[in-house]
Amino acid sequence: MTTLLKTKIPSRSLFTILIAFCCGAALAQAHAQAQGTAKAKPKAQYNVSNLASLGGTSSGGNSINDQTWVAGYSRLPDRNRHATLWRNSSLLDLGTLGGPNSSVTWNVKNTAGIIVGISQTADPQLLGESWSSAAFYSTPNNVGYINLGFVWQNNQMRRLPPFPGGNNGFATGANNLGQVVGWAENGVHDPNCCCTQVLQFRPAVWTLGPPDQIQDLPLIPGDSSGAATAINDNGQIVGISGICDQAVGRHTAKHAVLWENGTVTDIYPDAPAPWWNTPTAINQHGDVVGFAGDPASVEGEILHAFIWTKDNGIKVLKPLRGRVPEHVDSEAYGINEAGQVVGVSCDAEQNDCRAVIWDHGVYPTDLNDLKAPSYSALLASAKDINNKGEITGRAVDPITGVLTAYLAVPVSQP
Repeated sequence: MTTLLKTKIPSRSLFTILIAFCCGAALAQAHAQAQGTAKAKPKAQYNVSNLASLGGTSSGGNSINDQTWVAGYSRLPDRNRHATLWRNSSLLDLGTLGGPNSSVTWNVKNTAGIIVGISQTADPQLLGESWSSAAFYSTPNNVGYINLGFVWQNNQMRRLPPFPGGNNGFATGANNLGQVVGWAENGVHDPNCCCTQVLQFRPAVWTLGPPDQIQDLPLIPGDSSGAATAINDNGQIVGISGICDQAVGRHTAKHAVLWENGTVTDIYPDAPAPWWNTPTAINQHGDVVGFAGDPASVEGEILHAFIWTKDNGIKVLKPLRGRVPEHVDSEAYGINEAGQVVGVSCDAEQNDCRAVIWDHGVYPTDLNDLKAPSYSALLASAKDINNKGEITGRAVDPITGVLTAYLAVPVSQP
């Protein structure tokens, strides 16, 4: 699975929740430098507000639907994280499946009242696996427990079953037709698995019941593991196909793929590197965004955002220009029906990362240049955008380094 996790140790995970943003001091310094050299900013286009937390020092918004439901995670004072829903100006702790941690990590998108994500259970890992989800929790309880995908609806969380013989699962997205996607282990011990991973995992689709039923999706011929990352209401699904590897992306993301009508298609066959090629979102038109690996960066320190459309194929989305230090990394996470894309732009060391929007262009705009001046925190990532143009992600307080989920609402233009 491809982690959107900006960390060099143990590596980037499929679910890049941008842990490098914890470098609050470096970000504060970069923010101060930018303040001193910035040109006159255009008129504010977004009013930004922080979303309430569960009392810890880290929270993030990873999904926003057209009802302005923001979902993500919030850390508790004891450092454990819980999947969180912000709606109607209120904060809701979604709980866990019995273990210490849970999280909503991808842009779920549906408006049918369904939230999906990952959660630890109370059961210990049987094979010593860290599983894909360990990268999304805080120490000391990020490993040691079996993780499963969950679905939350009607104010209740329930587990989604893995494949027969498997222990762990992960849910990423859900459409309005009662279909959930993600990945789950089967019972195959695979020598191509690396590090703590033992079992293969396959792209999964759950049809919500009762009972909830799981089926796998085909891989590119010759591949053994993969993951589904997003689904739309037309039943189009995107994800990755490759080998087992670490279960956090990398060589599992050899191919960026689209599943449609039971067929798998490599949408980036000439990708520059055979790793980290990861679709992250798909809109109702079938437009896909994500990121691809750099041939000089096997571990995933440098990635390149892309958008794929049926008519035009792949187009690379560039990082910000004119930054010091230079930005070389770009990652796209969310897209709406108007074709607005949001994500992140970073320097090579991920010490300066900025939330960005690509609005029908190859080059992005720094959302920090578009926010109202009354909001002082640095918008470090943009994880999703809805059809009203509202954006969520994670901000960094330039003084304390506290990470906060935010909501950016477009300003009504006269």
